[in-house]
Amino acid sequence: MKVVITGGAGFIGSSLAKKLLMAGHHVSIIDHFSSYYHIERKIEHLNEINKIGPISLHRFDLLDAEETMNHFEVHSYDKVIHLAALPGVQYSLKHPHDYIDQDIKVVVNVLSAAGETGVPHILFGSSSSVYGNREEGPVGEEQANGQVKSPYAAAKAGAESFCHAYQSLYGFKLTILRFFTVYGPWGRPDMAIPLFTEKFLKGEEITVYDRNQSRDFTYIDDITNGIKLALNQKGITETYNLASGEPVSLTELIDLLTNYFPQAKVREGTFRRGDVRHTWGDISKARKDLGYSPEVTFEEGIRRTIEWAKSYHE
Repeated sequence: MKVVITGGAGFIGSSLAKKLLMAGHHVSIIDHFSSYYHIERKIEHLNEINKIGPISLHRFDLLDAEETMNHFEVHSYDKVIHLAALPGVQYSLKHPHDYIDQDIKVVVNVLSAAGETGVPHILFGSSSSVYGNREEGPVGEEQANGQVKSPYAAAKAGAESFCHAYQSLYGFKLTILRFFTVYGPWGRPDMAIPLFTEKFLKGEEITVYDRNQSRDFTYIDDITNGIKLALNQKGITETYNLASGEPVSLTELIDLLTNYFPQAKVREGTFRRGDVRHTWGDISKARKDLGYSPEVTFEEGIRRTIEWAKSYHE
């Protein structure tokens, strides 16, 4: 199977590329190496992929509609897995127009080019942020109502709508996958778990913005397994939560981390605007349709992540 992963040099994309290579697929990556975090890290991701097998790397910005169309006219794919995006809730508060470019316009360019060239199946990496602030859970796929809390979340919700519009126009199979707080080895360095772990390794203080928050932390291997299962989706248009299904409070996270770092210094901050207080995904639909079943407990995932971080940073 010929698969292209946009944003394939990032955390989720590179982990997925390794899994698909090991499954015998032909993998291509499109990435423009955004400077949102260190480009050197993305090069390291590619080096890790190359240890598994060869890939076809295409380095250009999907915001260029003409170059995107030219690429899809030249290269034929069975599956497009669109993971390229500008992440980060807090960054989106200061730079909302960047999210219109990278998280909406880019999606439109990919959908249009893939539709025009007859790609049969497009998978779109969305986010739990489309559910907005939910005090009770778990949330099912039908509960996204557009009442989001940040420009990042608005861009993801808008991109989902464009996915449905272009599916209607071109008739390709569409899979929307909503990821819940992904963590693990090689995790994106601005996210809580890798950020806290690196600071603790360096003996630095961390700031926790309201311990009463909770997140449905999902280990990277479970996410990539869910994406791989979704390649065989039966329906024409489906949306799935990919989560652990078990939320963890920030207090529980800090307690677990301080078991590994007894000298950890923690400063209490206040809740930040744009954030949601709780995430918790109902994964019953993914279980039923895809056979998705998270395998890595939070305790085991943290152990693996810290073990990797110690090796990487030291």
